[in-house]
Amino acid sequence: MKHILLIVLSLNLLLTACTDLSVVGENPNNVSQAPPQLLLTQIASDAFQVAGKNPQYASRMIVSTAVENEIQYYKWGRGNFDDYDRLRNITKMIEEANRTQKPAYEALGRFFRAYYFYNLTLRFGDIPYSDALKAESEAVYAPEYDPQEQVFSGILDELQTADQLLNADDIIEGDIIYGGDASKWKKLINSFRLKVLITLSNKTDGSTIDIVSRFADIYANRPLMESIGDNGQLEFFDQIGSRYGEFNDSDYGSSMYMDSTFIKRLQDREDPRLFIYAAQTKNAREQGLAIDDFSAYEGGRPTGQYSYNDDKAAAGNISKVDPRYYSNPTNEPHVLLGYPELQFILAEASVRSWIGTSAKAHYENGIRASFEFYNTYAENYASFLTSQAADTYLQNGLVSLDNAATSEQKIERIVTQKYLQSFLQGGWTPYFEHLRTGYPYFMEPSGGAPPTRWIYPQSEYQNNNANVSAAIERQFSSDNIRAVPWWLK
Repeated sequence: MKHILLIVLSLNLLLTACTDLSVVGENPNNVSQAPPQLLLTQIASDAFQVAGKNPQYASRMIVSTAVENEIQYYKWGRGNFDDYDRLRNITKMIEEANRTQKPAYEALGRFFRAYYFYNLTLRFGDIPYSDALKAESEAVYAPEYDPQEQVFSGILDELQTADQLLNADDIIEGDIIYGGDASKWKKLINSFRLKVLITLSNKTDGSTIDIVSRFADIYANRPLMESIGDNGQLEFFDQIGSRYGEFNDSDYGSSMYMDSTFIKRLQDREDPRLFIYAAQTKNAREQGLAIDDFSAYEGGRPTGQYSYNDDKAAAGNISKVDPRYYSNPTNEPHVLLGYPELQFILAEASVRSWIGTSAKAHYENGIRASFEFYNTYAENYASFLTSQAADTYLQNGLVSLDNAATSEQKIERIVTQKYLQSFLQGGWTPYFEHLRTGYPYFMEPSGGAPPTRWIYPQSEYQNNNANVSAAIERQFSSDNIRAVPWWLK
């Protein structure tokens, strides 16, 4: 896979060298046309980046000792529409794909549109979709908001179009994810379709979207990820602009620690992924405890006075995030959607009788694949994540799916395993999965339960007031963080 920076520089040089003298008077900073492969490089780099600390606070994986973190204490307010800026670049790539008659880039553009609109609608509810991004083409400066069900329907249609447009033998230049392998992109696109559909598990009886039939048809007839080699992931390089997203983040070395509830879930299951996520406590290191001693790890409380965690840190009784996450410029790849998550999606679909396969087989495949991923990419920790370690782990009473007596208990174990494998990988997925299923349980502060959404940006009230107000009236009594959007009703 080519280095991001080298691709961009090479294509920039190519554009400069091929400048026609007839357009020498044009503003070089306002280029109206660009090769779609050049746009793809930056679009993919943006989309596949590490989501960072905020989802970890909300999903009960880390805690702060510096201040009362608004995400950790579920006191956030307004979100932003920054993803629409990224969608503008995607719109341009689709336009250029059509101009140059390269449908593969339109296919990838449809995938990225679906990815960003999926995240936007989960964060807010109804959003501008059908009218969005038409300011330049149709002079639509105040887009109407689509009902969330229509947004999800559009997302699924765009992913289907992406699959249809893309041929497995297409040549894709500028591809920093799969090195131009269109067949792997098709697997990612179809796997993401299943992720969107499982997100709607609560709407199977109340939606015009044929969720169950669509899921079964995709599973039976479309290419899906078959191993971690098909992971949709971005690898990092020790070069400016291409380093791991959390590299040199000072918070990791100062005020950030592991969450006790996350640590305990790993300890209870004797889960060796604990050793690659967390560092030993100061006291455990000084006592000479082994890396694989589960008692060497302890977290901070995610609720109550944050000064409690500060005192615990001063006493040497709390674990930091493992230093590899902020000291290693390359670290592990960041996975937008991987084979382990797909297997957990299929396991849940099997329990729900959406597909006629073995939930246990999918579930165990997901766990084994997660171990394999960290065995491959977590430097100096491979010996803890062997196939034999996975075999032992699967026999644990809290892990084995055979020990789950009911369908609901099976789903709890499946979603919990999806959660445990997603440290600094899943973005906001673990949080949204908790909202969807209630699993795993998140310790709640006195201020209230986990929010179900973000408040619309202030800029929408200033520039698109009529449409945002209509969307709020259609969905909720008021625009607040615990109003319940359609997908959760």
